[in-house]
Amino acid sequence: MKIARTEMRNPASMQMDKMSTEDMARLVITANYDAVRACENAASQIAKAVDAVAEAFNGGHRLFYIGAGTSGRLGIIDAAECPPTFGVPHGQVQGIIAGGNERVFRAGENEEDRYENGCDAIREHGVEAGDVLVGISAAGNAAYVVGALETAKALGAVTVGISSNPDTKILCAADIPIFTDTGAEVLTGSTRLKAGTAQKIVLNTLTTCAMAKTGKVYENMMINLAPSNEKLERRVIRIVCEILKCDEDEAIARLEANEWNIRKAVSSFKEQI
Repeated sequence: MKIARTEMRNPASMQMDKMSTEDMARLVITANYDAVRACENAASQIAKAVDAVAEAFNGGHRLFYIGAGTSGRLGIIDAAECPPTFGVPHGQVQGIIAGGNERVFRAGENEEDRYENGCDAIREHGVEAGDVLVGISAAGNAAYVVGALETAKALGAVTVGISSNPDTKILCAADIPIFTDTGAEVLTGSTRLKAGTAQKIVLNTLTTCAMAKTGKVYENMMINLAPSNEKLERRVIRIVCEILKCDEDEAIARLEANEWNIRKAVSSFKEQI
């Protein structure tokens, strides 16, 4: 039987249980360089997905992530961070995990095998034509994710697949396949490690670049940032100071006069924002 790349044993970690603590830590840490290289090699496909997401956002549509286990949790993390980072509505980016939200905190490994549940999840979340669905599965054959991708495609959504194995079911089912070749894990088959790191990189890239392409970023600053805590309030002030080349007192005065909205506070000086 052919063994998937993510299930192979890693020669570098064969004696992991006998290593010193520091050597073991270095082994696990440095393995993640493979994740960065894998994403870099997949950059052209990731860019295609970014363009699809940006087009969806410009058309008033949404981005959905779906996965089981670690993959589902990573999608939920990225979705949850979009409203505070980019000032978008909570429903614009959504994460779906096999087995429902309780699986964010408590694993249910058999959930990924349920094809029909993936189909049902797409219908329950109202995925429609113009939306983008990103199916995430390190091994690449999770029936739940395959069902979701095939259902979303039938509804007219653009589908993206992310896997660390080539020619998998989710890559074949997706309009835009993203293969992140991370190879064998230091802990055999534990794809929450560098395969998961690669997934996080891809998801961060999709939303960051798509938001930049749809006007949520000015230069390299979070122009839609809301000052919801003390740290973010200081950041908002710094952004206004940087854009207007003014001191903090003037920045605060302009923000207070404009409901702490960065765009409004600088609009009379920077019409392109």
